[in-house]
Amino acid sequence: MIRWMIVIFLALMFISWFTPLLNKLGFGKLPGDLRFRLFGREWFVPLTTTIILSLVASLLSKLV
Repeated sequence: MIRWMIVIFLALMFISWFTPLLNKLGFGKLPGDLRFRLFGREWFVPLTTTIILSLVASLLSKLV
């Protein structure tokens, strides 16, 4: 249980570090990434970005 918490914490840390770089590369602005305003708050659902990044992670895991 503690190991999974550490893994999730590290994954979230890496995601927060790489978010500005991914935004510069155009991720988050792809067709299929939803951005809308609801209840006075802006919501962002990165569907296409999530699919592409999971495909890349899958390919990397198969190669290694």
